[in-house]
Amino acid sequence: MNPRMRSRAPLSNSMNQTVLIVDDDAPIRESLRKVLQTEGYQVVLAADGQGALDRFQSERVDLLLLDLNLPAKSGWDLFERFTAINPLLPIIIITGREDQHRVARAAGVGALMEKPLDVPWLLQTIKSLLSEPAGTRLERLLGLESDVRYAGSTSTRSTRYEDLG
Repeated sequence: MNPRMRSRAPLSNSMNQTVLIVDDDAPIRESLRKVLQTEGYQVVLAADGQGALDRFQSERVDLLLLDLNLPAKSGWDLFERFTAINPLLPIIIITGREDQHRVARAAGVGALMEKPLDVPWLLQTIKSLLSEPAGTRLERLLGLESDVRYAGSTSTRSTRYEDLG
């Protein structure tokens, strides 16, 4: 079995859990790194798709924060690539684009957050996805489960997909 596909038991806290942040905006990457490190997460950074794939191959990654607007490869292309490598990897899409929630639901994304990010909700979502059973993630990818977390820049913040109708 591919070592990246092994299902690890969730840790009781964030220590030793690694988050890969992929965003071409350096201030956003740095801000997210500081917030997550303060919470005890290990953080790996990438500014583009190739950098993300390289870091993923060289590091153990427990969760991916993935921007959609990236140079060369789109975030959706990377989402498909990472999901093909490890379907159990929790992925949170972060974007400045509006109206991506239907695409995210169809793709089986763990969560979608529109910028500007709601940091407390982000931290809650990371914790939730890291403790999510592997079966739930696979059901979502197969379209059997629509429990995808969504935080938009409007009044739908913190609304679950099934509540969006």
